[in-house]
Amino acid sequence: MTILLTNDDGVNSSGIMAAKNAAENLGETIIVAPATQQSGIGHALTLFEPVRVTSTNMSDGTEAHMVSGTPTDAVIIGIFQIAKKKPDLVISGINIGENLGKSELTTSGTIGAAMEAAVHGVPALSVSLQVTRGDIKFHDGHVDIDFSHAEAMTERVARMILEKGLPNGVDFLNLNIPSNPQSDRIRLTRLGERMYSIHIKERMDPRGRPYYWIDGDSVEDDQKGTDVHTLKRENCATLTPISMDATSSLDLMDEWLEL
Repeated sequence: MTILLTNDDGVNSSGIMAAKNAAENLGETIIVAPATQQSGIGHALTLFEPVRVTSTNMSDGTEAHMVSGTPTDAVIIGIFQIAKKKPDLVISGINIGENLGKSELTTSGTIGAAMEAAVHGVPALSVSLQVTRGDIKFHDGHVDIDFSHAEAMTERVARMILEKGLPNGVDFLNLNIPSNPQSDRIRLTRLGERMYSIHIKERMDPRGRPYYWIDGDSVEDDQKGTDVHTLKRENCATLTPISMDATSSLDLMDEWLEL
């Protein structure tokens, strides 16, 4: 079995080392990840400049491949250039900070990498660990976090994917793990509405011109059965099956267009 590991926090993140620890007993691991922090980049692809790949060593001496572009670039380079054959699984993470709800599906680089793997027919798992300290969510490099529970849950789900494959109609799985779980239970959930409520901070530069920070307040609850509610209110790990077919009802459109 060959497992491609990537992330959006950068190749030097503690989270990708934790993913390696989770996957190393499951097969051969190949690490291909962005050179720098890429949170919020979503499913972006580099098309107007070259993507460069540099070999590097992680903190334990493991070889890794550092990509100058996005998590999506890393997956493409990993599958079609570095791996000798198409991998059996792609694990994206372990992200520092949860990725919940419909909005993160398109903005998260962690999920974007898993989505790219699914595009190419490779089963994928995106993994995120809830954190309570906002200052470490976008840190570029090592952070002092206990990943032991997240590693165990990642290995458990990854092993099931390798042994069973994904069910028909499921292209990848999104796993979110509480920062301090009370058990090792993983609950199947649907996507919540959103993880953040957006607000804009306007400031003035020294020349009197306005500039803006896009910011947001964390949404702390949603309907029961959603990933937001289950993680934040029930303190339980969530596993959400995702399909790449986002087509809405054609029958409704026929009626709307009066065809």
